[in-house]
Amino acid sequence: MTPSSSRRQQILLVDDEEDALIELAESLENEGFVCFTATSVTFALQELTLNPDIALVITDLRMPEESGISLIKRLREHTSRSHLPVIVMSGHAEMDDVSDMLRLQVLDLFRKPIYLVRLIDTLNSLFPLPKPRL
Repeated sequence: MTPSSSRRQQILLVDDEEDALIELAESLENEGFVCFTATSVTFALQELTLNPDIALVITDLRMPEESGISLIKRLREHTSRSHLPVIVMSGHAEMDDVSDMLRLQVLDLFRKPIYLVRLIDTLNSLFPLPKPRL
């Protein structure tokens, strides 16, 4: 298989914990996804501008400068990105956060530390691997 044929969708990972970000990116890249990373909402918005083919955002909820909810609100207000699917990961989501996420049409919520098998299952159902040609 050539590298180009095995590449899958582009995903933006947003987390202020760089070690967790790198580990998650490596795991998803092993599944064929192309990952971009950002350690803040500001950097996430820059990555989205630079990489218009990003098909999904996976964001941490609690970050020092701006929250994941703030990022999602900004995406939903931006016409070209308003329907971009978002998965939230959090070690401590509260009921208010959950109701915000429902209102903002978040695809899924994963508790930290991420259960990678479940995340990969979710990504595989969102972005099925193309069937091999005979």
